[in-house]
Amino acid sequence: MKFSEMPYERIDFKELTKEFKELEEKFEKAGSGEEQFEIHEQFYRIYNHVMTESQIAMIRSDIDMSDEALLSEQQYFDENMPIFQNLVVSYRKKLFNSPYRPYLEKRIGKVAFKNIELAMQAVDEKLIPLMQEENKLQTEYNKLLASAKINWNGEELNLSLMNPYLNNKDRNIRKEAWAKYTEFFVAHQDELYDFYDKLVKNRTKQGELMGHDNYLPLGYARMNRNSFGRSDVAEFRKQVKRDLVPFAEKLHDIRRQQLGITKLSYIDEGVYFTNGNPAPTGTPEQILAAGRKMYNELSPETASFINFMCDSDLFDVLGRKNKKTGGYMTMIPDYKAPFIFANFNGTSRDADVITHECGHAFQGYITAGDPIIEHNDITMEIAETHSMSMEFFTEPWMELIFGNRAADYIRMHFMDAVMFIPYGTMVDEFQDIAYSNPGLTPKERNAVWRDLERQYKPHLDYTGNDYLDKGGYWQHQHHIYDSPLYYIDYCIAGANALQYKVRMDKDYKAAWASYLELCKLSASDFYNGLVKKAGLDNVFEDGCLKFVVKQLEGKLK
Repeated sequence: MKFSEMPYERIDFKELTKEFKELEEKFEKAGSGEEQFEIHEQFYRIYNHVMTESQIAMIRSDIDMSDEALLSEQQYFDENMPIFQNLVVSYRKKLFNSPYRPYLEKRIGKVAFKNIELAMQAVDEKLIPLMQEENKLQTEYNKLLASAKINWNGEELNLSLMNPYLNNKDRNIRKEAWAKYTEFFVAHQDELYDFYDKLVKNRTKQGELMGHDNYLPLGYARMNRNSFGRSDVAEFRKQVKRDLVPFAEKLHDIRRQQLGITKLSYIDEGVYFTNGNPAPTGTPEQILAAGRKMYNELSPETASFINFMCDSDLFDVLGRKNKKTGGYMTMIPDYKAPFIFANFNGTSRDADVITHECGHAFQGYITAGDPIIEHNDITMEIAETHSMSMEFFTEPWMELIFGNRAADYIRMHFMDAVMFIPYGTMVDEFQDIAYSNPGLTPKERNAVWRDLERQYKPHLDYTGNDYLDKGGYWQHQHHIYDSPLYYIDYCIAGANALQYKVRMDKDYKAAWASYLELCKLSASDFYNGLVKKAGLDNVFEDGCLKFVVKQLEGKLK
């Protein structure tokens, strides 16, 4: 079934509440583990249907945030999904405390019960009003970003469509584009400060209501961190600063030399070659066709996946006015269908959609047939390992997308993959500080960000841009607003993907077999167990990044 043909119906949450109450009563009356599991299968049906309708509403609203009817459906779910989450947690508490838990654990898995424990720590009925307010703030924030109309040579562009000019080969064009781009954030900085301040205070209050000093323990539970905590992340950040930042700075200097300039400016940050960054040679339709050919050749599994995606119109990737910025992959459970949302803008980021987001979608596709939904409840650092590693596995086919500049793209992508990790880790540390100190003023938050930039990206020079020089760049990063604490997962996954890069350069076939196994393992084990089974080193262990960097430096030479 094509996405446009998928019917949508608004969920009646009053009826849903009754349905859950009846489900809980039947579950408690069940006389065996087998009987309870049959009832649990009824829960799957209900859960999948609600998630299906909520995802359809979200996607359609994101496609056109100026359509009030579509936006009203998204707002309806913003208001009611916290109620649903609370119903799910209430039901799962019964599952968690079942007298037949050994049987259920055997059917569902130990990881699932740890995740239920975290979910019980993440949601409570008393949090519902605050969660509803949080959802509303996030939607209003994204609506503000989607409303951006930047006058560029007589044409109105949104933030996403400015990217080709921000990274243009002509430095004068880049400078002008950055000035225009920054104007939007300067004009709306008070609104953006206010959104974030309200979100931090809202989330802090939620944490306090759950008995914590701040939001961070609640945030870690909501991120389903079932294998690591703040101390592990702090260890990872230490390794990044000590071992990876110096290597990334070497790459920045190589980039400077490639550009033929004496000093890098912020306007050069995303640029790698004097003749411009490699860009896809074809139309969006041709890029999708190239992706289809690529995945048909990569493996039988990826062939089945991409043909299903294309035949079912499960991509919306054209950049348009009033479309939500950014991109994502989500699952539509009732149809066992991944959906990819993006904003093609004529840059290499278009190829990343066909690699990164398809990495997510591929893993979701190959495990979508598992009737036990807990088996697909993967943690984000593993999910991002699927996607960021796929970016490397697809490199042999980049000529289909970049033509005679495929080698330039592969070089740029390698450098970018390394240099991203310090930035992403900085985003995480910024949030850790922000939620540890929820009373910080906007000026103080900016100062924290600017100080972190000097630690993680010491080459940065904002001369000529007072807004960025005073620490305003973080307002550009939407994850800080609407996906709190997510960004470190990209960095952990990025380190895993670099391990795969080293391995595939030595033995592509063996590396792909390991990756495919990791995808199939899904959420069958905790992080430590999954990476061990895949043959990856654990990035939380001191020395891991140092070893990876040593291998990468050898490759660089």
